[in-house]
Amino acid sequence: MTFEVVDVMAQPDGMARLLAFGVRNVPVVAKGDKFVFGQVIADVAELVGVKAPGQVALTPAELVPKWLFVLEAAQRFVRQLPTARLDERAVANRDRSVRYLAFHVFRIAEAFLEVTEGGEMTVERPNVPPGETMREGADIAGYGAAVTARVSDWWQGRADKSCEERVPTYYGDQPLRDVLERCVWHSAQHVRQLMALLERWEIAIDTPVTDADLKGLPLPKGIWE
Repeated sequence: MTFEVVDVMAQPDGMARLLAFGVRNVPVVAKGDKFVFGQVIADVAELVGVKAPGQVALTPAELVPKWLFVLEAAQRFVRQLPTARLDERAVANRDRSVRYLAFHVFRIAEAFLEVTEGGEMTVERPNVPPGETMREGADIAGYGAAVTARVSDWWQGRADKSCEERVPTYYGDQPLRDVLERCVWHSAQHVRQLMALLERWEIAIDTPVTDADLKGLPLPKGIWE
């Protein structure tokens, strides 16, 4: 089975091909005139006619401690980011600053909390840019500490730990557990990127996050994927 990967930002006709399906958001997997959003692996497997992967999903009780661990690590790492480099691109082929990336790790969690309070997980919700007060790594880390505490409070105060209720997202109504999992690995992927930046700048990482720490999360193989 052969697949074509289309980078909608880099390929001249990429966005036009995406818009032809009537959507503006990625990842999208298409077969002929049919498509599904790539966030739900079971939907992708059904579309392309293969068996869904049999990875055992982590429970919410396993996911939340990993998320808190990741968010606490992110606070350490963003404090190490040189202020003079915060407005540089994190990676050359994407217009996203280091400052935005650092803030985004925690904004993902804040967006999740807003969904648990009745909001919809839109594309825009976790992608709010950092405000003018987020000028240094310490500022972003302080914001991150407050968000991390809110995630912990949400979990401690939740009577039903199954997270089976469905919530609205831009790729359809999904179980809250699945949205939680996506947010956890999303934050974790960006923490991997923060560590990659520190390594690039030859800054010793303050207690690195390891593959063992992230075991069980459906992370991409590549750091910048």
